[in-house]
Formats: sequence, structure tokens, C-alpha cells
Amino acid sequence: MFNSILLTDCYRSPDPVTGTRNYTYMDAVKSNLGTLQYKLCGIAQYGVLTGITIGYTTTTAISMAAIKKSNCFHKHGHKADCRVHNNTFMVIFAIIQIILSQVPNFHKLSPLSVIAAIMSFTYSSIGIGLSIAKISGEGIGKTTLTGKQLSKDFTSMEKMWTTFSALGDVAFAYSFCFILIEIQDTLKSSLPENKQMKKATATGILASTVFYMLCGMLGYAAFGNDAPGNFLTGFGFYDPFWLIDIANICIVVHLLGAYQVK
Repeated sequence: MFNSILLTDCYRSPDPVTGTRNYTYMDAVKSNLGTLQYKLCGIAQYGVLTGITIGYTTTTAISMAAIKKSNCFHKHGHKADCRVHNNTFMVIFAIIQIILSQVPNFHKLSPLSVIAAIMSFTYSSIGIGLSIAKISGEGIGKTTLTGKQLSKDFTSMEKMWTTFSALGDVAFAYSFCFILIEIQDTLKSSLPENKQMKKATATGILASTVFYMLCGMLGYAAFGNDAPGNFLTGFGFYDPFWLIDIANICIVVHLLGAYQVK
């Protein structure tokens, strides 16, 4: 939040209301920090964006695979061997992105934001609803202050990896700040852009935090220390299979557009 508020005032410089426009994050860095920081921040920005797009690719492939596995489990039972390789779905995702990238100014289509918000709200609500249903039916799972206990099957190295993976998920959820200036450049100047963007950013972060915290806390309450990394793709829930499919379809649609924006 603090980082985003600072960036909104960097869209115009030296004055955040009447100054010269900085159309990109890199323009804002160069205007406010100089040439050396411009190069260093450029490396950092493109490095982070590369990591984010890789994350989008793998997450979308996992959700696509989860749809296929969900239908397999429904047809053959929960103990069936429904292993699916993600590589095929990564290739499918790449082909779709190549096609979408041919659409002129696809990333500037205003309905994208509306669709993304609807998709995010839908799959988050499904996860929250399923968690509440599981808690109501089976009670709260076994939880401990430090999470899953170390054992022969769960080493300290694995615990450290899952901890850092969780921190990465948090960063992944708020990755928009790296293109905040580019988003702000799409606003009309009839009202000061920085004031509009501050309100939009605060609203977006608040809404995202509420939904993601509910998913995290209710998911942990439902499964305890055995909670999967993603209960929509890790098959904490098997049924109703069609609802799991809908949630994963929403994730796929959301990330298809988000990849183009990035």
C-alpha cells in the first residue's frame, strides 16, 4: 500500500498534479532518481515481471490440469490414478498468449478489468464457501502454532521451502504495483490522476486482502496442518466436482488476461 501511494505521486514530476507525465515506471524512475537508479530499477522490474509471468504460466497450467483431474476423480473415484502432466497445458497457454498478443492494444481493453474482478471474486468465493461447508460438517482441522510438524516425511528443508513459497504467493497476489504507473496512464486527467489512483489502489488492496485472508484462514481452519498449497488445485475438495471446475476455469480466464496486461 505504502509503495503504491508513493508511485501514484510519481506519475507526474516534479509536481504530482501539474508536472510532466511519466508514461511508464521506468520514466518515473529516471525523472525522480536519475540515470544510475534507472538502470538498476529496470533490471529489477523486468526480473520481477519475468518471474510473475512464469508464475502465471505454471498456475494456469495447474488449474487446467486440475479440471481434467477433477473430472477423472468424479468418473473413477477419489483413489484413482489421475496424474496429469502440466507441460501440455503450459504449451496450450503459450499458444493462446501468442494469439492474444496479436490483438491490437489488448492490454488496454477496459472490460478486462471488469472480467478479472468477476473471475477473482468468483473463485475466491467458491473457496471460501467450500471451506465454510467443510468446517460446518467436519469441524476445524488439527492446527499448531508453528504449522506442520517435522518428521521423516517432512524435513526442515521442505518446511523452509514451503515457508518461502507462501511468502512468494503473497508477493504474487500484489504484483500490480510494478505496472501501477502504466495503469495510471490510462486514467483521464479531468481529476488529478494521483488522487483517483490512490482511491482505486486502496479499494483494490482492501478488497483483495479481505478475500485472500478469508481464503487463507478458513482454508487452514478447514484442513489444519494438512492444508494443500491451493485447495482448489491440490484437491482438498473433490466434490462438487463441477464447482471446482468452475473455480479453476475462473482462474484460467483471469490469468490469461492478466498475462497480457503484464
